[in-house]
Amino acid sequence: MEKKHLISRVLPGSIAQELQVCPGDFLISVNDQPIEDIFDYRYQVNDEFITVVVEKADGEIWELEVEKEFEEDLGIEFANGLMDDYRSCRNRCIFCFIDQMPPGMRKTLYFKDDDARLSFLQGNYVTLTNMSDSDIDRIIRFHLEPINISFQAMDPALRCQMLRNRFAGEALKKVEKLFEAGIRMNGQIVLCRGVNDGDNLEYSLSRLAEYAPVLESVSIVPVGLTRYREGLYPLELFTPEDAARLLSQVRRWQNRMVKKTGMHFVHASDEWYILAGQPLPEAETYDGYLQLENGVGMLRLQEEEFLESLSRRKPDGRSFTASIGTGLLAAPYLEGLMEAVRKSFPHVHITVHAIQNEFFGETITVSGLITGQDLIRQLKGLPLGEALLLPCNMFRSQEAVFLDDVTVDEVEEALGLPIRIVEEGGEELLKAVLGEQAPEHRKRRQIYEQTGCGDRGET
Repeated sequence: MEKKHLISRVLPGSIAQELQVCPGDFLISVNDQPIEDIFDYRYQVNDEFITVVVEKADGEIWELEVEKEFEEDLGIEFANGLMDDYRSCRNRCIFCFIDQMPPGMRKTLYFKDDDARLSFLQGNYVTLTNMSDSDIDRIIRFHLEPINISFQAMDPALRCQMLRNRFAGEALKKVEKLFEAGIRMNGQIVLCRGVNDGDNLEYSLSRLAEYAPVLESVSIVPVGLTRYREGLYPLELFTPEDAARLLSQVRRWQNRMVKKTGMHFVHASDEWYILAGQPLPEAETYDGYLQLENGVGMLRLQEEEFLESLSRRKPDGRSFTASIGTGLLAAPYLEGLMEAVRKSFPHVHITVHAIQNEFFGETITVSGLITGQDLIRQLKGLPLGEALLLPCNMFRSQEAVFLDDVTVDEVEEALGLPIRIVEEGGEELLKAVLGEQAPEHRKRRQIYEQTGCGDRGET
């Protein structure tokens, strides 16, 4: 059966717009080849001369001959980002966050993806257990990179235990194939206390180091534990002493890998430094911030960008009073940035409110998992100023809606002031705290629902 792909958007000024391709049209083929998914599409449209067959909304078939630059995009977006069904996860990981979600939330939040195409498109991490040899061959043939891989452990038996999948250890052999083909990779280890830390982590890092520099980086993030863990594997929180030991281990490996490859290779997420009470590393330690989506260097980069933007501003007498709602993790750093603002803009007063996560549990400290009901409960009745500034990672895709389905409008009504959603980046934050951001609600990128990017919401 012929597979057709609904076009949802045509970018202004793009090749597709010049060819009068419109939203509502269907893509039929490229270079006389049917398109199975986004991998096929990206590969086929790379050439300088291509033939595209489109079915218009009225059923008319158009065959379009295109001459363009190599790898130049047509400017088409599809209703289904993958152009195919999403692949659900076959694992039952002992640390899975979705298993720790409260009941009664929207169905999309319970979907577990493990789709390598999302790794290529959106930076999601995949375990490789859901990939066939032909999938690996396609990645190599199309040279799709980087691929982000959730390793967790390099001991095959331990990996099977952690993923609760008897094929999880065998799947590590696919890494060897990607390495030999020169496909760039990034790795992730979700660290579980007493399971894959200590000597087990040391073994994993020694094995992963063999893949450097094709494997460009490995991030180590602490397991997130909500209060909804009844009947699940008994995991424990890390202590400040645990965090200090982990950071010492990471620094030792970084020193070793800098000598070997010129890159630090192993990175601890921001949570470890805060838990250990240690300062964040300098910017150059992050090797160009390869793992921001895992909360590795997010706070340092935001601080860098913010202070750089602030240094270019001329002090003035503007007046603006507002509040920032954020998680416990980022609050101390934001308070430091607001103090720097006050030195140049004495009449700008921004209060940082650290929101305790009562919905998921007090051990969850990232802003991306703060809910609307927690904001209302903890901020109602407080003097919040002219606006409440919230980071964009609090919101679900395409809508100003929190994870608990509370809308921005509902929070605005409950608190009695406008909410301004702050885009990522230090410069955007500075504009917001200086009262320069437009008040309209903006559409958000994806947090957990697997129809968009797989951001972990770490800031």
